[in-house]
This record gives sequence, structure tokens and C-alpha cells, in this order.
Amino acid sequence: MINTTLLSNLLAFAPDTHAATTHATDHAIAATEVGTGPKWILLIVGLPLLSSILSLVYAMIGNKTKLPAWTTVAAAGTAFLCTIAMYLNFDGTPYTVHAFDWIQVHFGEKSMIANFSFYIDTLTIYWMLFVTGLATCIALYASEYMSHDIGTSYCRFFGAFGLFVFSMACLVMGDNFLMLYLGWEGVGLCSYLLIGYFYKKPEAVAAAKKAFIVNRIGDLGLALGIYLIFVHFGTLEYAVLFSDPKLLGYVDSAMTGNFAAIPAIAQWIPLLLMIGAFGKSAQFPLYVWLPDAMEGPTPVSALIHAATMVTAGVYLIARTYPLFLASESALPIVAWIGTITALLAATIGMAQFDIKRIMAYSTVSQLGYMFAGLGVLTPTGGAYHVLTHAFFKALLFLCCGAVMHGFAGQLDLRKLSGLRKVKGWGIVSLGMFVGCINLAGVPFTAGYFSKDTIIAETFVTPGYSMIGWILLFTAGLTAYYTFRVFFRVFMGPVEYHPGEEHHDDDHGHDDHAEDHGHAGDFHPHAPGWAINTVLMILTVCSIAATGLYFVGGDKDAHTKHYAQTMVMSSTAAFESPYSEHAIHAAHEAHTPNAGAGPRGTIDHALEVPVFGGDPHKMMYYISAGFGIVGIALAWFLHLFGRTNAAECKMDPIARMFGPIPKWAENKWYVDEIYWAILVTPLRVASHIFHWIDKLLVDGIVNLFGILPRVFAWVIRPSQSGVLQGYAVSMAGGIAILLLAVFVIILQGGAS
Repeated sequence: MINTTLLSNLLAFAPDTHAATTHATDHAIAATEVGTGPKWILLIVGLPLLSSILSLVYAMIGNKTKLPAWTTVAAAGTAFLCTIAMYLNFDGTPYTVHAFDWIQVHFGEKSMIANFSFYIDTLTIYWMLFVTGLATCIALYASEYMSHDIGTSYCRFFGAFGLFVFSMACLVMGDNFLMLYLGWEGVGLCSYLLIGYFYKKPEAVAAAKKAFIVNRIGDLGLALGIYLIFVHFGTLEYAVLFSDPKLLGYVDSAMTGNFAAIPAIAQWIPLLLMIGAFGKSAQFPLYVWLPDAMEGPTPVSALIHAATMVTAGVYLIARTYPLFLASESALPIVAWIGTITALLAATIGMAQFDIKRIMAYSTVSQLGYMFAGLGVLTPTGGAYHVLTHAFFKALLFLCCGAVMHGFAGQLDLRKLSGLRKVKGWGIVSLGMFVGCINLAGVPFTAGYFSKDTIIAETFVTPGYSMIGWILLFTAGLTAYYTFRVFFRVFMGPVEYHPGEEHHDDDHGHDDHAEDHGHAGDFHPHAPGWAINTVLMILTVCSIAATGLYFVGGDKDAHTKHYAQTMVMSSTAAFESPYSEHAIHAAHEAHTPNAGAGPRGTIDHALEVPVFGGDPHKMMYYISAGFGIVGIALAWFLHLFGRTNAAECKMDPIARMFGPIPKWAENKWYVDEIYWAILVTPLRVASHIFHWIDKLLVDGIVNLFGILPRVFAWVIRPSQSGVLQGYAVSMAGGIAILLLAVFVIILQGGAS
């Protein structure tokens, strides 16, 4: 059951309530005292748009070189360098950069101002660093990966790629909600274009339409939320909204548990924004579009559907965190939906055989962790996992793409084995291993630290230990299915079979294939310099991201990492009263003797169920244990004793569970359920209304349209063109008029 009194429960140990409230309010005020920034920051937004326009020009002039790719790489790379410069020159005071006046509508005393301007604070910089950095790397990767399509299609791909980076920059950097919505719809459009890049492939077209339609559901919620923000607060600008005394008063009321003082309209706003976030970030029940989006080229999967676009929902909630704090129900719902999504996606990922689709479900699951972190009052943990996940998940997708590219489209883990021993695949194997240990949460990796930050917070938040246990169990499942892929594809005996893109008539059924463990004369195409370079860069970044856990932050806090420094200086700033730093401060201020009074109560609330101890410290060992058990199971069931690619020890065990593995492989039939309870009734209703419109509505309109024609048909014989006929008609008409006059006179005389 969802705990809808989270904030009031959290602050049950007054007198720290006032301190926590003041802390949150101070951050809100500090984050909205804005200045004016330099104009060169507009390059971050303008250069990707310029590259998109140039790609269109290249297509018009019939370019058949890699010029669109190099243009996009140069534009994204320069934008990344500008973002670094923006970070290095940031002095801690947020500022806006005005490009031009856009929408300024006045309603009497109220005005809606939404200029084409950009709001720069630490949260903006934090997001744009990995958006532009990964865009640069993935554009370089795509220059080689998409080289088979050089020509108009190549230009079309990089045109949409550049437009996506521009839209994402507008979403993250915009200084008002209308700019955010512009970017939001822009990335949705680009997602549609890129998922459906192979427009002659029915599956790709269907996946693009599915992504577009499902996202429209979430976008409606976002639009309604923005409407209510303007109606209630009278502004769409971040700087004005987040310093509004009305909003700060709501946060104060929420921090004391007095939600009755907050009007319903203010509490509905985050609920509507949440729907938009669920759609864009693929959370239950709107997650079904993301796995199908893998029909797009792999660089699209890495950039849009693993590292950047799908984190837009996380960004939205982080950016508007004060609004979510003012709702009694929003954050608890976010926490539970994220947890349910994480578990559901993990169970489906365990049963898939397409390695790219496994990574897609892994993305859905990890996004669930981020939402759970936001929901249990650790925006720092959620944002930190966004950063680490962006690096290692992009790496995993690009490694899968390299395999797909080199093995003629093959992605079935039952037809690939021992690739680390194949010449030319060492860098891919290393990158895959580094990505897997991060995703599995192996101790001392970036993924381990960021995931533990979230899980620990669930156990220190009263009433949310169940979420913690579910996320721990999901972490074990994640470690299992992650290394299921690695052990099956990259370890074990060497065996590989090409995918559907290989058209060798001999493949799959000659003696040579059987003797050498691969199909016919097929030889895999090892990645070139561009792909390998990007994989090496992302491998290094995924390893180096571990160091961010020890850089920055409050020196008195247990978690001293870079994400804390960036988040706590933005509108997303919030420190749970049950975080270790807050408890330490409360202990020092109110309880001189450890273990006495309120401190004893807090200690009791913070113990991990079953294991005991402080979750911030114990989670290092507990989550590591779950992850190691998952990896060990994957090793025993999918590598130990395996003699070929297709069979492993898990096969007979899976059969013991009856139809359950098949249900999981078929995604628990969620799509079929949606089709039965939503799509089919809507289609039936649409056909019924179609016939009502055609027979009844159109019938009435047609009836009124045909009456003049019938009347004309009746009187048409009178227009014969014969003169005597007209004379007879005139005489008859005069006779009728005289008769009518005579009747009227008689009636008048009688009265």
C-alpha cells in the first residue's frame, strides 16, 4: 500500500523540522537569484541545429560521403567543449541567456512570458555534460556503423541526430516550461524518425508509431500540468516560480505535514507532470514502447533510449522537485511505480534471448531505480544513477551494436559464444565486461555506488523498507541476466552463426560449419577504428565515473560525491531528514549523549530489517552480496560446463517452472492485455461511431441536401420551353391567387 503521508512521517522527529524546512527554502531562494550569462552559451543549442540543417543541404545536393557524420561530430564536440567551459566558468549563481523574445501574451493584469531563453544552474550543467559528451561519441560511432547507407539515408540519419541534440538541449536548458515542452516534443519527434529509420521494415514502422502514440499519453499529462502551473502560479519561468512565496509556503506546510493548507490544484500539478515523466522515461504502465524501439539503429538505442531522452522524465521531476514536495501523494507514487517497473522489467529481461532487447529491459529497470530514488527523497541518488548509467549503458548498447554489425545482424545469445577469443573482438569484449560489472553493481564500480545510494535511502525512510527489499532482489536479478549475456556471448567455446543479413547458401548446414563452430565460410567483420575508439572512451569513462563518488559533496556527509555537489546547488536540492548528515546534525544539536532520547529513536528507525545496522554502511555489503550471488548463478547456469552456444544448465531448470519462463519471454503478455482491454474496445467503438457518423449524421445532412433536388425534379417539367405552356401556367397561377383572395374576403365577411 502506498504511503501517502511520507513527508509528514519523515519529519516526525521535531525539532529538526524547522531546520529541514529552512534548508530547503534557502536552497530554493538561492537557486532563483539569477543573473545574465554570456551569449556564447547559445552555441551549445545552435551548433547541433546547424548540423541538422547542413545534413539536409547535403541530402539536397546528393552528397555521398561521410560529410554529414563529420559535421555532426564537429558540432556536438564543439557543443561539449562549450559545456565544459560553461561548467568551469560557473560561479554558483544561476543565470539566464536570452536568445530572442518568443511568446509574450498579456491577460489583463497577468502575462504569460516564454522567451527563447536558457536557464543555467548546476543541474543544467550536470545534464548537458553527458548529453553533449555522449552525443559526440555516438555520432563518431555512427559514422562507421551507418556507413552502409551513405547517401540520402545517411544524411537523413544525421539530420535527425542533430535535431535530437538540439531538442534535448532546449528541454534541459530552457528557462521556462514552454521551452521544456518544445524540447520534450522535439525529442519525441526525433525518436519517431530514428526508430522508424528503416521505413521499409514493417517492425520498425510499427515500433515508431507505438513510441509516438504511447508518448502522446504522457505528453498530455505534461501539457495539463503546465497549464495548471500558469493558472495557479501565473508564470512559466523557472526563476519566478521557484522563488514564488506561494510555492515556498506550500513547501513549508508540507515539511510540517500540514497538507490541508495546500490547495488541491497545487497538489494536482506534480501528479500531471508525473504522467509526462512516466511516458518519456518508460515507466509502468507506459513502458511498452521502449523495448520495441530497439528496431532503430543501435546508435539511436544508445543515445536516445539509454542515455539521454529516457532520462528526461527524471530531469523533469528533479527540476520541479519543490512542486513534488508540495504534494502528499506524488512522491510516494513515483517511488512505488519506479520500484514496480524495476522488478517487472528485470523479470522480462531474464527470459529474453535478443541481447539488444535485454539491454532495453535493463534500461527500463534502471530508470525504475532512478524514479524510486526521487520518490524516497534522494534526488541526489537519482541524479547520480542517471550519470553513471548513461556511461555504462551507452557502452553496453554500442558493444551489442558492434556484435550486430559484425555478425550480419545476429543478436540471439543462443547463436553466439566465445567472442572474446575471436580475433578483432578484444576491445568489444573488454567494453562489454566493464559495462556488465557496472550494471550488475559489482563492488567499487560506479553502478555499485550510485545504486546503493538509492537502496540505502529506502531503508532509512520510514515505511519504505519493502521498496528496499524489492530493489535489492531486483539488483540480484540484474546481476544474473547481465552476466547471462556476457557468459553466453563472450565466454565459453567459440561458436557463431550469422544473422539474417547474411545470404550464404551454404550457411548453417555444411560440415565445415559444424567442425569449426560457425556457419559456412562466414567471417565476422571486426569493428573499425571509429567504433573501437568510442568503445575505449566509454570504457574509460565508465571506470573513471567511480571516482566521482569521492569527489565533492559536504565534507560532513557520508556520501561525498560529485552528484551531490551539483544537485544540492539547484532547484532539485533536498536533503532528507533521515540522511546520515541530517541525523548527525540533529544528534550533535539535540542529543549530547549518544543513544539517549531522540537519537535512540532515530537509530532504531535506521536499522536494516533482518541484518540490522546503519543502512548507509550495511548496504555496501548487502547489495554486494545480492550482486555476487546473481553473477555466481549466471556463471554456474550459463558458462560452467557449457559445450555449445545453444544449450546450458539453465534449460532443464527452466522447463521445471512450466509455462512461467515462456510468459516472461512473451513480456507477461502486457502488450496483449493492453490490446484486449484498450486497443480492441477503442477500435470497436471507433467503427461504431464511424457508422453512426456515416448513416445518421451524414444521412441527415444528405437528406437536407437532397430535398431541393427532389423539389427541382418535381417542378422541372414545367420548364419545357413551350410558350403556350408558360401561358397556361401563368393563367393557372392567376386563378389560384384570385381564388385565395376570394376565400380571404369571404372569411373576413363571415367574421
